[in-house]
Amino acid sequence: MKISLNDPRFLSWFLWLVMLHSLGVGIGLIFMPGSWMSFFGFEPYVQNFYQAQGGIFHIVMCVAYSIAAIDNKKYEVLISFSIIAKFIAFVFLLLYFVLVDQAWIIIFSSIGDGLMGTVILLLYQANKKKTE
Repeated sequence: MKISLNDPRFLSWFLWLVMLHSLGVGIGLIFMPGSWMSFFGFEPYVQNFYQAQGGIFHIVMCVAYSIAAIDNKKYEVLISFSIIAKFIAFVFLLLYFVLVDQAWIIIFSSIGDGLMGTVILLLYQANKKKTE
């Protein structure tokens, strides 16, 4: 059996992995005590509204990744959306790290989002070439 990157299952599997990553980050942000933020390079704080809001955003993104993973032909627009979201996150986090706050988790997250966006893009392009 020959394994090929243009098999739509690879794209679906990777989108499921991205979804699980976002789910973990989302749940972590919602339920992690603000006092733990210093581990990630941030000042601890008591109010965690923005932390929880970021968590909910990640969970909302899980919905898009899941729908795209279930049927990446029917919901092709969500694959494009996922790529765009990952690259916007990459650029935002990189700029934030360079210009505002050099917390290690910011650059780590930037690189991670950039890599995830690149892999989704490459798998998507491989699938598009197969269908053309």
